[in-house]
Amino acid sequence: MIRATLLCLLLVLPGRIADAACAGTDLWPTLPDADRAVIEAAVDSIPYPRGNFWRATRGGEVVHLVGTYHFDDPRHDAIAERLAPIIASAETLLVEAGPEEQERLKSEMARRPDRLFLVSGPTLPEQLEKADWQALASAMQARGIPAFMASKMQPWYVSMMLGVPPCAMTELGQGAHGLDQRVIEMAEAAEIPVRALEPYDTVFGLFDTMAPKAQIDMILTTLAMGDRAEDYSATLTAAYFNEDVRITWELGRLAAYAMPGATTESVDADMAEMEEALMNRRNRSWLPVIEAASAQGPTFVAFGALHLSGQDGVLALMERAGFTVERLTF
Repeated sequence: MIRATLLCLLLVLPGRIADAACAGTDLWPTLPDADRAVIEAAVDSIPYPRGNFWRATRGGEVVHLVGTYHFDDPRHDAIAERLAPIIASAETLLVEAGPEEQERLKSEMARRPDRLFLVSGPTLPEQLEKADWQALASAMQARGIPAFMASKMQPWYVSMMLGVPPCAMTELGQGAHGLDQRVIEMAEAAEIPVRALEPYDTVFGLFDTMAPKAQIDMILTTLAMGDRAEDYSATLTAAYFNEDVRITWELGRLAAYAMPGATTESVDADMAEMEEALMNRRNRSWLPVIEAASAQGPTFVAFGALHLSGQDGVLALMERAGFTVERLTF
């Protein structure tokens, strides 16, 4: 697995982690012109590569779609204000995980500790080389997670924790006020029904089929980029508010090419596998849910921004289903 996974994971999965005042640097302006040209060409080659807010129409059906950023940010205030009247006019709000799904997820984690922790088999210190475990224990300690607890965490969950800079960990679990949550609150205030695009336990299923070695590789990859975590976080944030979030995916690809032992073919294969698992498969499952809602009246849909673009992105899928798609001012 490659660093693009962790760079983008918190954009494509529903989350409640607020973006603390970290001191990272946006990497995009620092890239050589040649690298930016390669990334922009890759982004331009896919359908609907840029934009966070769209309208899709088919006959009398109207669907507004917004790509969200799950972290808190004061810039969400003005965006939410512009979206409010459109949400208020909708018959249904669709989100990745509504309040009911979030409560069921909490209940599931309390009932099933094996969802997040290793309850059988080797612990992480037993699966990692000694030096790698020591590096991991130190990185988790910096995030307020003691080594004894980290040793029994599911590898994919450890990778997610490593993808959050230590400066942001104090906000973890405190109820981030990202755009998703603001949209939900506006719908509830307007008494608009909030429905989920997918089952509450989808996030677990994404990793259930991942081979144990692949999950360990994901930890090692994330550790290797640990000293740049704040920079990658800053880059992702800037890209989102520039409505150009797809560059983060291609930035991850370019960085992965330079990793020891990597080949273009292996990186591209890993990227394709991860895009299919984290985005495309979910996008295809969401389309019937969106169509069912839109048949009943105006629908507002909010989900992680990376789901919008691509050959099997939500917008391209809707176009193939007969919708006319247009970008709106965000």
